[in-house]
This record gives sequence, C-alpha cells and structure tokens, in this order.
Amino acid sequence: MKKLLIASAILMAAPFAAQAGADFVEGDKTFGGDAELGATITTGNTETTSLKGRLDMKHELGNWENQYLLEALYKEDTGEVTGKRYYGLFQADYKFDEVSYLFINANHEVDPFTGFDSKSTISSGYGHKFIDTGKTLFNVEVGPGYQYKRLDNESALEAGYDTEDSWVAHGVVNFETEITDSSTFKQMFVADYGESLEGRSETSITASIIGALAMKFAVVVRYNSEPLDNKESTDTETNMTLLYAF
Repeated sequence: MKKLLIASAILMAAPFAAQAGADFVEGDKTFGGDAELGATITTGNTETTSLKGRLDMKHELGNWENQYLLEALYKEDTGEVTGKRYYGLFQADYKFDEVSYLFINANHEVDPFTGFDSKSTISSGYGHKFIDTGKTLFNVEVGPGYQYKRLDNESALEAGYDTEDSWVAHGVVNFETEITDSSTFKQMFVADYGESLEGRSETSITASIIGALAMKFAVVVRYNSEPLDNKESTDTETNMTLLYAF
C-alpha cells in the first residue's frame, strides 16, 4: 500500500499528460472517437457465443491530448464461459512541441482466466514522435511505472499470498500508416518490465466501407514471462469487427 501511495504521488506531481497521433482528433473537432462491435453466435450441434466491444475516445484541450479507452471480451462454448476480459485506460499527453510530450497512463484489467482477479498499472514518462507526416506516424514512449495485481482465491491458496506489486519500466512503440485513402495499418507494442516481462502486441488493418463505417481486422498477442502455475505464457486473440467513427 505504501508503494502504491508513493507511485500515485509521483504521477500526480507531474502535469497530466493519450497517445499523440498525426491527427489525434481529425479535422477541426476537439473531441472524437470510434466504437467497435463484433459478435459470433452459433447454435445447433455447436453452441458458441463470442462478443467483442471497444470504445476509444480522444479529446484535445490546447496542449493536452487525452485518450479514454474501454474494451470488453466475452466467450462462451456450450454454456461454459471460456473467455472474459474487461479493460479500461486513461492516458493524457502534455505536448512540449510538435514531436515531444510528457505522458501519464493509468489502466485497469480484469481477466480471471490468467489467475488474477485484476491488474492495475500507472506510469509516466517521455514520448517522442520520430515520424509524423499526417499519413504515417511512428512514436515511442518510455518511463517508470508501478503495477499492482490481485490473485483470485484459487491462485492465492496455491501461491500463499493474494497480491503482487512491483515497479516496472514501461515502454510503447507505435506505428501507423495509410495503405490507401480508405485503409490503415497499425502496429503497437506495449511492455512492462519489472519482476517479470509483460507485453502486448496489437496488429490491425482498418478498411472503410461507407462513410464513417469501417471493417477492422486485428490480432492481439499478450505475453507474460512468468505466468501462474497451470497458465500459459502467451494468449492470442483474433477479431473481425465493425467500426463506427464519430
């Protein structure tokens, strides 16, 4: 608890600083975003349900660029829940100039299939846009952070403790580019290195259908170098969703 208070104090001491983009909010708007939804339902000899939702909102206020992200994933196979994940993120950037910014990131994840009831991470540091042409963006973020995890009851009994916490080195590498006037490719790597290495890779292609409606194909890979007993170190997720920009 003491470490959590220290970490919070460090982050609050810095100016509140979401990931800067070529056009963080397109056009003359100061607020925008997109909503995603994908679903697969089968009945008969095989009964499965898969739902994926995502809401990504962006807000510009002078030198501030803020991002608010909510994600939900639910999978069920023949009446048994086989996947469930909820994720929320807030990030704020304070722009020093056109290429440099200070960021603060706070995120919370609930994924009981990893053996943890929840995981929370807060971090702060420096971001730099190496390429920002309006059509192509390449930026990197690095800084210190603090991570707090709560084990579920079964994992806590096996491990003999119910929480884990550690300081981490936080890093993000983000690349996105327009393939054509109606399609975009994005690749993002996120890593937190402390007592273990936890990383996430998200690769996606978005293609416009009509107006603000688009189709998105994404592959997400999550990695933990030291998973709990009987848990896999790597999880993969492949999604095809409809995306509506506003």
